[in-house]
Amino acid sequence: MRSWGMSMDETLYCPAAPRWLPWAALLLAAAVVALVWWQLGTGWGLAALLLVPGLFVLPVFLPNSGFYAPVLSRWAGAGQRIWLTIDDGPSADTPALLALLGRHQARATFFLVGERAAARPELVRAIVAAGHSIGNHSHSHPQAWWWALGPAALSSQIGQCQQQLAAITGSAPRWYRSVVGHTNPFVAAVLRRHGLRRVGWSARGYDGVAAEVPTVLARITPQLAPGAIVLLHEGGRPGQAEAVLDGVLQAAAQRGLRADIPG
Repeated sequence: MRSWGMSMDETLYCPAAPRWLPWAALLLAAAVVALVWWQLGTGWGLAALLLVPGLFVLPVFLPNSGFYAPVLSRWAGAGQRIWLTIDDGPSADTPALLALLGRHQARATFFLVGERAAARPELVRAIVAAGHSIGNHSHSHPQAWWWALGPAALSSQIGQCQQQLAAITGSAPRWYRSVVGHTNPFVAAVLRRHGLRRVGWSARGYDGVAAEVPTVLARITPQLAPGAIVLLHEGGRPGQAEAVLDGVLQAAAQRGLRADIPG
């Protein structure tokens, strides 16, 4: 287990798999395919050849898989705290969300898109001034193709966002969230270069696709527990983000949970 840094909450750890693990696994898989082909014949060999690539593609689409890059999916040792994370801003929803968090004396991490931050720098500064933290959520949020981007494109997307947020706030983010949770083999090197730590989640209500607030809350509420990392979104249908956040905060309070961010 490896701590993320001296200034970070000492309860936050993330196991880092050896960098060679995916490549070693690929070589082992190739050897298994060859063995199957040799022992069982062409039919089974072709079946194994088709199956093996799928095993390496699957972790790309699993938000909390650490196969290609370490990920935090729970806040270990958080006590009676949860970590609210709000993606895709800043947006027209941001001021209302900040006001609501202030009324509840709650803190959150806003995972921001670089282009949107550049368009509304005052909201980025307002987030930080209110005591919240910000994270890197790519420069332009290309959700349809994020999973398939190569090293150069990923480096540009993450690097531009990092530079933009640092220029606005004077401090580079330390948190990163993959677009729609997808993480391919090229992400880890970029994160290491920028000193970023990848954050997944343990509670979500699919508010990015579900329009009905009660439906979203019905999904999230059972997942609220000490150390939960809660995934929320802003920038959708007017009023939805605020209503969802208010419902989550009330449900958390009823369970004796406090929304906070790692120190």
